[in-house]
Amino acid sequence: MPGTNLTREEAQQRAKLLTVDSYEVDLDLSGAQEGGTYRSVTTVRFDVAENGGASFIDLVAPTVHEVTLNGDTLDPDEVFKDSRIALPGLLQGRNILRVVADCAYTNTGEGLHRFVDPVDDQAYLYTQFEVPDARRVFASFEQPDLKATFQFTVRAPEGWTVVSNSPTPEPQDNVWVFEPTPRISTYITALIVGPYHSVHSVYEKDGQSVPLGIYCRPSLAEFLDADAIFEVTRQGFDWFQEKFDFAYPFEKYDQLFVPEFNAGAMENAGAVTIRDQYVFRSKVTDAAYEMRAETILHELAHMWFGDLVTMEWWNDLWLNESFATYTSIACQAHAPGSRWPHSWTTFANSMKTWAYRQDQLPSTHPIMAEIRDLDDVLVNFDGITYAKGASVLKQLVAYVGMDEFFRGVQAYFKRHAYGNTRLSDLLGALEETSGRDLKTWSKKWLETAGINVLRPEIETDADGVITSFAIRQEAPALPAGAKGEPVLRPHRIAVGLYDLDEASGKLVRAADGRIELDVDGELTAVPQLAGRRRPAVVLLNDDDLSYAKVRLDEQSLAFVTEHLGDFASSLPRALCWASAWDMTRDAELATRDYLSLVLSGIGKESDIGVVQSLHRQVKLAIELYADPAARDALLARWTEATLAHLRAAEGGGDHQLAWARAFAATARTPEQLDLLEGLLDGSQSIEGLAVDTELRWAFVERLAAVGRFDEPEIAGEYARDKTAAGERHAATARAARPTPEAKADAWASVIDSDKLPNAVQEAVIAGFVQTDQRELLASYTERYFEVVKDIWDARSHEIAQQIAVGFYPAIQVSEDTLRRTDEWLASAEPNAALRRLVSESRAGVERALKAQAADAAAG
Repeated sequence: MPGTNLTREEAQQRAKLLTVDSYEVDLDLSGAQEGGTYRSVTTVRFDVAENGGASFIDLVAPTVHEVTLNGDTLDPDEVFKDSRIALPGLLQGRNILRVVADCAYTNTGEGLHRFVDPVDDQAYLYTQFEVPDARRVFASFEQPDLKATFQFTVRAPEGWTVVSNSPTPEPQDNVWVFEPTPRISTYITALIVGPYHSVHSVYEKDGQSVPLGIYCRPSLAEFLDADAIFEVTRQGFDWFQEKFDFAYPFEKYDQLFVPEFNAGAMENAGAVTIRDQYVFRSKVTDAAYEMRAETILHELAHMWFGDLVTMEWWNDLWLNESFATYTSIACQAHAPGSRWPHSWTTFANSMKTWAYRQDQLPSTHPIMAEIRDLDDVLVNFDGITYAKGASVLKQLVAYVGMDEFFRGVQAYFKRHAYGNTRLSDLLGALEETSGRDLKTWSKKWLETAGINVLRPEIETDADGVITSFAIRQEAPALPAGAKGEPVLRPHRIAVGLYDLDEASGKLVRAADGRIELDVDGELTAVPQLAGRRRPAVVLLNDDDLSYAKVRLDEQSLAFVTEHLGDFASSLPRALCWASAWDMTRDAELATRDYLSLVLSGIGKESDIGVVQSLHRQVKLAIELYADPAARDALLARWTEATLAHLRAAEGGGDHQLAWARAFAATARTPEQLDLLEGLLDGSQSIEGLAVDTELRWAFVERLAAVGRFDEPEIAGEYARDKTAAGERHAATARAARPTPEAKADAWASVIDSDKLPNAVQEAVIAGFVQTDQRELLASYTERYFEVVKDIWDARSHEIAQQIAVGFYPAIQVSEDTLRRTDEWLASAEPNAALRRLVSESRAGVERALKAQAADAAAG
């Protein structure tokens, strides 16, 4: 029984038989304020290659009223089952199908999501269709290579706004009739409907004029910094159109900040939806603005790579996402006037650490994953698909040259506009422009899993002059359970030579202190360094061109341990921080020593994104990787340091805000908790620190988690902030309380009922899991394994994944947790997607046990 799944083989068979011409979709959303279901009428025109063939169209709907194929009425009770409508007896040539159904509004962020804003009690709708959820709104051939035009007609309440891929028409009697789209895939069609607030502008250059729109709920309008968003958008238009040599391919470009969005954003053609947490209600650091800009540029890049030219099947999802990630960060780094020319530092510090973590799980897979069906792809939006893929693309650019890379991309867009492609189409274009044979490169980088380790081997004479320098490459064994074999790969890297500048006290790279070369095989000699005086620090993979774990030689490591904060440039600092974190996760560096390293260097770290990553990593390391006997002492040391940095930070600056949040996350002594309460009620203050709405909630959530605050205080804070965000924060605070009753209520609200919206459920789970409450939560390990398979089978994918990952007993770091997980994996017979998620969580516990042992040994 297929259920809601679709296999690649089925999609290939359907694509051989069918060519889809057009959809006409008529939706009656006039009852959206009340919710429930809505009428969906779909007319599809498609051609069939052979007479008498049979196929099916996809639809997830409570009720199907009519199915008419080529004028013949089919009985819905006979042809509609397992989220499919059977289409027997197709005619060679043109066929016309009409489906009338009642489709359902959702609160899961899938299909047509409906949200009611507590501020104005108005309903706000938006669609989210990737991967397979257009079929929740209209009957569709739900696969990316069956492109078509889409003509939407929408009836909506008076005074509402309706936005889609095509420009919004003037409504007649509350009916919006949109012009047909160009040929696009089902998953990038979109409708956003409701009384949204909007700001409009235009992108104009060399006679080109593209209308721009930004939308959000009226309750967020006062916080919408439209000018800043338009500025980033225009920079993206300028840079992408120059680099791609292809004009923006759609009629307008709207960006819609929508509520309860599961991801960061979605590249619907000409109508990008973005999570509305990016409309900042309170002060955030520049790292948040940088992340928002990267998201904006990522989705804009998709208008060409993903929307104009689209993957044939989901095994090339990685290329879709990696290209958008690489080019968005390259745009931030190189576009004239960009606020974030250091974007590669952020990439090294955040995206690549995500990739390295993902690539060491038992579920690790080649970048070009084998996607057998929709279940496979739904759990493949991971650190390999996005971050490792983008890292490898960055290396490919270094390998073939940036100009050659973009010339190949230009040829690719011109050749395949409005069509579908495979990886070989892009690689072929790059081979033509670069002259490089990419077949071996592709095989080793894209078709194999795992990470290589690069280490320098340096010999010097008595005077400190290098007599021999080589780079050793290792291919560690893949994690237990992973498929494939470890391989050595070709790497394009730079070697950086750094010394301490006495005048500035900074670690700097000499003018001739960078050598770029190809590394291949087990040992690569670097003869050009022989005869040079050995520098204080030798840094492999300087400039972060390749994807590999980098280890410092003993002398460099000792120097960096004392001077990590002294690098003049942010990128080598980020690379060394990342290496130290990687060593901690690999149990090569004790958690207590990682904490000492961070405390010695973080005060000199100017990059706020790096500082905030270090805050998260230190907290995680102490809570999961430290010897349990030392944990309290390490937490006390860290929290005292966060308070000292908070008091010393420049008033009103990013660092002060970041340290305030870090302090709140682990505050534990009576005096520290008194300070949080005092900052909330105004009896205490720290010069320059604005305790605004979001920071107040950070304090409230911590005070609830330690038992200082209960329902009266939480309800009082919600009364100050009766918004959707306030509702989520209150849910987190309630679930965080350290009582059996609070935990039971939180668990029941998620497990025993399916009524919570996606965002509120996520907030409850976040509050439920508190590392200070291991004993209180211990009994839920068994409960998790009793219910998780049934939950997976009964709930939608997004909701089930939140539960499967969020409620896994990851903080119960013990052999018992591993044993119980193994028993469940052996007996429960979960499907491949759920097995993968649980196995990944198990790997986290196994890693934590090894790290705890290493930390204990260092004590």
